[in-house]
Amino acid sequence: MGGYLNIQTMKQNIILTKKSRSVHGTVHLTGSKSECNRALVIEALSHGKVKVENISDAADTVTLLGVLSPESGVLSQKSQEKGSGLQTQDSRLINIGPAGTAMRFLTAYFTLQDEEVVLTGSERMKQRPIGILVDALRELGAEIEYVENEGFPPIKIKGGFAQQTDKISIKGNISSQYITALLLIAVRLPLGLQLHIEGDLTSRPYVEMTLEMLLTAGIKHTWNDNVISIPRQDFSSVSLHIEPDWSAASYWYAIAALADEAELFLPGLTQYSLQGDSVITEIMANFGITSQFKNGGVYLQKEVKPVLRKIFDLKECPDLAQTIIVVCAALGHEATFTGLETLKIKETDRVKALQNELAKIGVKLIEKGQVYKLDCSEKFIPERLFVNTYDDHRMAMAFAPLALVIKEVEIEDANVVEKSYPAFWKDLESVQFVVEVKGER
Repeated sequence: MGGYLNIQTMKQNIILTKKSRSVHGTVHLTGSKSECNRALVIEALSHGKVKVENISDAADTVTLLGVLSPESGVLSQKSQEKGSGLQTQDSRLINIGPAGTAMRFLTAYFTLQDEEVVLTGSERMKQRPIGILVDALRELGAEIEYVENEGFPPIKIKGGFAQQTDKISIKGNISSQYITALLLIAVRLPLGLQLHIEGDLTSRPYVEMTLEMLLTAGIKHTWNDNVISIPRQDFSSVSLHIEPDWSAASYWYAIAALADEAELFLPGLTQYSLQGDSVITEIMANFGITSQFKNGGVYLQKEVKPVLRKIFDLKECPDLAQTIIVVCAALGHEATFTGLETLKIKETDRVKALQNELAKIGVKLIEKGQVYKLDCSEKFIPERLFVNTYDDHRMAMAFAPLALVIKEVEIEDANVVEKSYPAFWKDLESVQFVVEVKGER
């Protein structure tokens, strides 16, 4: 792929082909974005007691590190844009682009800092709601204003507030990142925090990950019924080692599922992971993919078997939804999916994006309330497929495995994968996918 370096800095499409439907090799994955983003906030709050090892090179993590690292000053500047609603003499303007995790975590983090900041992002970020988190922080006593539209970024945060209460409630069926943002700062609140989660908790493994990482850093908690309590306390001096990314691993499981033969080794992944997306091992067992943990990683192997499972509840692992739905569509497996509620407020409306792209192979994703069903009755395999990515890294990587069943797959704006898995295209090349920048064939 002679043009690989070019797609690092500009929007270019790539064309994927794969002559053989067998896949063999070893793939070294980047550190978990989810773990690393939590760890970086913990490190910043610990004032040097906690150190982070194996930092992810995902763009979202690089963005967050650039803001939190005191010596970098990356992404920070005085807001001096004439005619802009962001203009102020006293605040620091921080543009986090499309990094949703950074927006949520930093909103909470900067309420504790002794400065005034304006947090903004990409146009899509300005459409992603943050009102529930802002309301919770305001209830604690934080001073936060909306700069443009009520309930959405950009927001102005005046740090260093006087805590008004230690008891707040938040809905559990929204983004778990709101809950994590509050839990991360709880230990630095003078009164600590008792967080009451209303209703069912979406993406529970991500909240559990947050609490386990805090515990490793010396921060104790209690979780009774729907109330999580974290008193004010000190961090321990520890290192947090970041495991490779199970979300990234999911694309290799998808590749194995669509291959005729597959033997892959993913070093560093463990059977007992903090990451909720490690459930991909159980889900993909339905597609004939066995997972053996040995020699410091996981071996994937394909065994041909009929797919029998008809219902997939993805409430606790929504980031796997696109991957699993595309695999089912490619195999013509008419499954039903639940737990997709948060997909509509991600990098794009992922439900609509899936519906648009699956229609290109004749597959319908039919929405009935909170239940989604695949209709593959008119499915066909074209000679060539063009995939729109909607500025969403997971759309690009979820559809890439289709190159095993479609002769040529063109992916729009290949650079979007940098958000979570910058080496994705290079890793595909390592297992004999042909990856070409369009126009350089």
